[in-house]
Amino acid sequence: MKTQSTSGTSAPKRTSRRTFLADSGRVMAAGAVAQMLSPHLYAAENNTIKVALVGCGGRGTGAVADAFAASGGPVKLHAMADVFEDRLKSSHANLTAAYPDKVDVPADRRFLGFDGYKKAIDALGPQDVVILATHAAFRPLHFEYAVNRGVNVFMEKSFAADSPAARRLLKAAELSEKKNLKVGVGFMWRHSAARQELIKRIHDGVIGDLHTLRIYRVHGPAHCPPLPKGANETEFQVRYATSFTWASSGFFIDWHCHNVDVACWAKNAWPVSAQAMGGRCYPESGSQFDHFAIEYTFADGAKLFSFSRHMTGCWETYSDYAHGSRGSAVIMATLGEPKPKMYKSQNMVPEEMVWQYGDNDPNPYHAEWQVLLDAVRKNTPHNESRRAVDASVAALMGRMAAHTGRFVTRDQAFNSQFQFVADIDNLTFDTPAPVKAGPDGRYDPPQPGVTIEI
Repeated sequence: MKTQSTSGTSAPKRTSRRTFLADSGRVMAAGAVAQMLSPHLYAAENNTIKVALVGCGGRGTGAVADAFAASGGPVKLHAMADVFEDRLKSSHANLTAAYPDKVDVPADRRFLGFDGYKKAIDALGPQDVVILATHAAFRPLHFEYAVNRGVNVFMEKSFAADSPAARRLLKAAELSEKKNLKVGVGFMWRHSAARQELIKRIHDGVIGDLHTLRIYRVHGPAHCPPLPKGANETEFQVRYATSFTWASSGFFIDWHCHNVDVACWAKNAWPVSAQAMGGRCYPESGSQFDHFAIEYTFADGAKLFSFSRHMTGCWETYSDYAHGSRGSAVIMATLGEPKPKMYKSQNMVPEEMVWQYGDNDPNPYHAEWQVLLDAVRKNTPHNESRRAVDASVAALMGRMAAHTGRFVTRDQAFNSQFQFVADIDNLTFDTPAPVKAGPDGRYDPPQPGVTIEI
């Protein structure tokens, strides 16, 4: 019998941290009413939560807009930091235009340079939140500094470019738990009502024991140009970080870690090993592969198959599926709307469907911020940092298997001593580039059987 969810109502228009949408400046009337009617949730007379933005690209700018959408009290942008002046200026201008009453960042709280994150975090108090939205290479040291300063954190994915970075992240996560800090991470699909309802049914055994999961992110590329003659190579790689594994952790982790996290959530376990294949067809992909096929294995022998390809002119999908001993499920049909469904067999056809989520999915980008800010105001437990580490290690394991051509266990992935940049804390644009371009301005990809990441 087909049933429908009764939770929620029509969702607000989806926003993305990659793109700062023109309509994100809309202030919801319901939120304003809630702020006027709700009593203060902590003792301070000023209920405002100040936010600092570290990393002013699309993800960071979008995260500020998502924070502004939360109800329960005022939120103001208080400080900003980036290594690129043009990105900071653009982010500040866009946010100021959309939210003139929520942006209070005078020139002396706009910080440029690799140490700007410290100044932005230092501008906050214990009831405030820093958004860490630079690329993965810098996430552990920024998170570590915020935790040491006792500041609450929202940190975007991805979280670690290599295993030493993941271990450093874990150490800071453990300290954040001891300090009772509130930490949200950029896995917003964990806050998707549609996925929550589906995965509860999976955990309740509706489709039996899970034996296979399939996740796909196959779509067009994010290419970088050849290195211009005379350019500062380190600056070039930081600006085009998505195309450099040392900086962003690579396409597979930076773009596909959401799907890995959701699949492991559905399985309620993390994989214990991986083997993989991958390669590069187009040199515009920077120093990395542009396609991956990874087979993960869980402790009970169940499999997770992960497919990632970033090329033009190919079949495209962004979707996730689960298969159990008594049926199957669509976890996500499309990026814009997950539309979860469950089937009584492996044939995902209408006549076999037994359940579907009947509503539009409320905006998970907003939902994750609501949970975080409610926890800050009410001083209730909320810390997702340890799960960010677990998902990072799972994703690292798959990337390592593809890049090296080796069978990789979770223990190997976590304990690897391989490190892209030995002293990331002191990296500047004067530091020699972590990877070097060839005479044509292009970069060599990993070479399975030769490349070392373990």
